[in-house]
This record gives sequence, structure tokens and C-alpha cells, in this order.
Amino acid sequence: MNIRLSEAPRKTASPVPDPVLFGFDGPSGRIQGRGPARRIAAGNAATLEARVAAALAGVAPDAVIGGALPFDREAGDCLWHCRRSEASAPGGAALQGLPLPGWRLTAEPAARDYAGAVARALGIMAEEAGSRDALEKIVLARTLLVESAAPIPVEALMARLHADRSVTAFRVALPAGPEHPQGRALCGATPELLVEKRGRTIASHPLAGSARRLADPVADHAAAAALSGSAKDHREHALVVEAILDTLAPWCRELGCPQGTCVTSTRSMWHLGTRIEGRLKDADTPSVVLASALHPTPAVCGVPMGRAAGFIKALEPVARDFYAGAVGWCDASGDGAWYVAIRCAEISGRQARLYAGAGIVPGSDPMAEAAETGAKFGALLAALGLPQDAALQGVACNGDT
Repeated sequence: MNIRLSEAPRKTASPVPDPVLFGFDGPSGRIQGRGPARRIAAGNAATLEARVAAALAGVAPDAVIGGALPFDREAGDCLWHCRRSEASAPGGAALQGLPLPGWRLTAEPAARDYAGAVARALGIMAEEAGSRDALEKIVLARTLLVESAAPIPVEALMARLHADRSVTAFRVALPAGPEHPQGRALCGATPELLVEKRGRTIASHPLAGSARRLADPVADHAAAAALSGSAKDHREHALVVEAILDTLAPWCRELGCPQGTCVTSTRSMWHLGTRIEGRLKDADTPSVVLASALHPTPAVCGVPMGRAAGFIKALEPVARDFYAGAVGWCDASGDGAWYVAIRCAEISGRQARLYAGAGIVPGSDPMAEAAETGAKFGALLAALGLPQDAALQGVACNGDT
């Protein structure tokens, strides 16, 4: 008797999902851009409008442009052209890999050195007070370099950042280079809407003036009340709102601040915020072009912008790259949303560089500003499973390295 053996069924390999080039999840909705994709030819702010127009010409309805604009308007941007994908909320499986094992944290500069830079900026303001083109405000940033014994899991980090629904969690793939051969990602949870466009309707929600949230409800309420009554913080905030209104006015037939200035919050911070609303003269203006015209605002740079940017290069020991630039997306009709790239980290392999800044105006206290940057590191440190008070130290580690 002949026995015929049946052939075992062949296993079909699961398709490898296209990589996420960018993703945003917050009050304005959830969106992802996935490959296969092409990167729009890199250029600076001066060439952006022409490059975007060429990329959007004759594209499919589900095409989308998204990515990051750098802080320095002369530097190259990173914009991806791909298909739009509605993203699902991260699941529990994505939480693996955190908290980080064997971590080490280095402040660049340390809080005391940062306070020294703030004092120097205040000295410049005092010397120039009343003169033409005097420095009125400058935003100084510092960084924390986190080094881990294992690669930092981007998916797990994003799952944790998604938990705060008052902010927009974002990720943007940045191109590989000599220092980052495996590529890198800009990840964060920004509370600040730079500009959103839907047809002719646009909105911006600048934030400037901050205070740390506190665990005790009475003390937390008192911190919000103190911020609301702070003349120094209202002066800082007004500079930002005025600059955005002045920039958007030529594009708009209507523009205003119907709700005025209010105290708003995230899980870790209180902010002064003003919602700006308007209607465009030309409904076809792409949102990314508006974003490029607006950034960097005084909320992340200073007044006057050119002088503040020059002092930032001189006083900050680490280049900003895409920190304090803009991140967002723009669809084939020009609609989209762009956010200020703050409360973020650049991640590559086993390293993450966190950024935080504070606005300096006459009346600022150097150590208080250093403490404010420490508070702003809090959301990213917590998401990575690191102690939030480590931001005020020069070097810290968990002893497992």
C-alpha cells in the first residue's frame, strides 16, 4: 500500500509594515505618514514655498507632506512626501523597554552654568535698554544627554507621551548622517500650536509665561494664580502674540484674539496662552508655508529675532538643530497643522538628547529660569522612566551601568 504524505502548508511571511515617517496625535486629531516615501529636496526657508508647490502638483488625494523645520531658517529642513495613514492609538505591547536600564544623564550646561548665561543676557538687556534695536527678550535653552545600556524604544516612549491628551505627541524620522548612521527620530509632546489651517480658517495658540504644576491642589492653584497675575510673564507673552499677529496679518482678511489671554495647562506645566483666529485671503495657501513664515516666534527665540538668534548661538553650548523649529503636516489641499517643536528629544540608538528653554526678559531671575527648564524636562524624563529632579543635577546615573 502506498501512503502519500501531504505537504505541510507553506508559511507566508507577514508583510513588513511601511515605516512611520511622521505622526501626530493630539487635540487637532491623529495622523501618520508612512512610506514608501520620498524626501522633498532639502532647502531652507527661502526656497520652501517653491519646493512645496512642486511636491503638491498633481498628487493623489491621500498624499501628505510632513516633517520638521529647523530652528535656524538658513539650515536644511526635513520634509517627507508620502501617503496619509490614520494611526491607531498605541497598545500595551508598545510599553516594553521602559524605564530605561543602566542610564546616565549629563546636563549641557548644568543648571548653575545655565543661570550664568541668563545673567549675561540680562546684563546685555540692561546695557541696551532704551537704545534702538535693543534686546527685549531672549529664549535660552539647555539640554540633557541621556545614555542607556539598551536602545531607547521609540514606540514605548510615544505610547507614554500619548497619555497626556492636552498636548500633541509627535514623532518625525530624521535622515541618517555621519554622526547618526542608523537614523534618528525627533519625539516629543508639544503643548503649542503654531498654526492650523482648514480651508480659509486658521488658528494659532502661542504659549509664553510658565509655572510648574504641583502635586498639592492648593499649591497648584496658587501657582496658576501667581502666573495669571505676573506682570513679567504677561510682558513676555505679549511680545509673542504681537509678533504672530504682525506676521499673519498680510495673509488674512480677518484676524483677532476673541478669547483674550488665559491660563492653560498640561500635566506638568501652567502656561499663559492666547488663541488667535483668522480667515485667509487665499484658501490655497499651504499650512506649511504659513508655519515657515511664523517660526521661530519670540516664544522660542526672542525680540528682535535676528539679534536674539545671534546671542543664542553665542550663549548655548549645543546647537538646536530641529528643537524650537516646527513639526507638522500639510495635505494636498494645503490644510494641516504645525506645532512648535518643544518638550522634545532627538533619539538615536542608545542616546536621547532632551531640550528645554525659558524666556528671559528684564525682571527674570537666573536660578528661577534654570528651575523652569528643569520642570519642562519633566514630561520626557517621566516618559523615559527617569527621575524628574535629575534635570537640576550636572550628571546623574542609576548605578546599573
